[in-house]
Amino acid sequence: MLIGVPKEIKTHENRVALLPSGVTQMLKHGHDVIIEKDAGLGSGFPDDLYIEAGATIIDSAEEVWAKAEMIMKVKEPIKKEYPLMREGQIIFTYFHFAASRELTDAVKLSGAVAIAYETVEKLDGSLPLLIPMSEVAGRMATQEGAKYLEKPMGGRGVLLGGIPGVKPGRVMVLGGGIVGVNAARIAAGMGANVQIFDINLQKLRYLDEVMPKNVTTVFSSEVNIRRELERADLVIGAVLIPGAKAPSLITREMLSELQPGSVLVDVAIDQGGCFETSKATTHDDPVYVVDGIVHYCVANMPGAVPFTSTIGLTNVTLPYAIQIADKGWINAIRENRELEFGLNIANGKIVYRDVAEAFDLEWTPLTKFMSLLNN
Repeated sequence: MLIGVPKEIKTHENRVALLPSGVTQMLKHGHDVIIEKDAGLGSGFPDDLYIEAGATIIDSAEEVWAKAEMIMKVKEPIKKEYPLMREGQIIFTYFHFAASRELTDAVKLSGAVAIAYETVEKLDGSLPLLIPMSEVAGRMATQEGAKYLEKPMGGRGVLLGGIPGVKPGRVMVLGGGIVGVNAARIAAGMGANVQIFDINLQKLRYLDEVMPKNVTTVFSSEVNIRRELERADLVIGAVLIPGAKAPSLITREMLSELQPGSVLVDVAIDQGGCFETSKATTHDDPVYVVDGIVHYCVANMPGAVPFTSTIGLTNVTLPYAIQIADKGWINAIRENRELEFGLNIANGKIVYRDVAEAFDLEWTPLTKFMSLLNN
């Protein structure tokens, strides 16, 4: 199979979908790889490393898209790339369809095969291709939140760790998954007073046992969230429903509970955001203010630390990419249930239920879709 890796063009997205070592592995399996010029440069991997590994460097994204049977990316195709997608072409990347009707319609219309990193799922319910970037985003959420709490950045002027004689800052983390746990650990390490909210009592019991003493667990309800908002300096939104739109846990009316200059960091923005007032921002212009509250809603947070992020991401995506390339996408999803969960849209059909429900579109169950392929 011919694998194509275009350069990411989303604002300040410096990650790349395949390392030079990944090219070597693909070639060992009998596949060819084409890489757009300078695709890996932002992550610290120049073209000569890809050439040494056996890849062919292509000058234009259009040529990469036109030639490749499978496109490997990091972020979802953006509007400029929509015309480049074609029928039967496999696109393996983060899609987050539930956050964008425009993207969903474009992929449907193209007839491409969309296998989404974020919905590849193990039998235990874990999301192996989301975990490393969730770890990065969670740790960055606290780091960025602490920065924007500084007065020159528009915040309250609170030091999360406090000092002797002055109370530490208070951090609310909504969601006890990978993002939330990593955000809480960094906040706790900085010396903040941290609360993790979740609706899963078993998870809360576990976190209560393993987290540092300055982290407490709280059952997530509107009453409990409102009670803590009036004391919070930083709120980190870290909720996830795989493939579906994130629930809105803080409404605009609830912003009045917060002190002016408090900071909201919405890590769920890829899935539509978990604050009513959230809207996607970029690393160029990461924050905005609503009712005196600073909002940080960058949709590709790990793109700011591309060396770490690229290695972490490609460590987990490469084995699945090789399976798809070796077997073709149909046989790959038939033989690997984890990849089956990753298939979102194919041949103009939405086969992932939560994507269809997000926009009230027709859903074709995967079993029915596969039977149509057999016919």
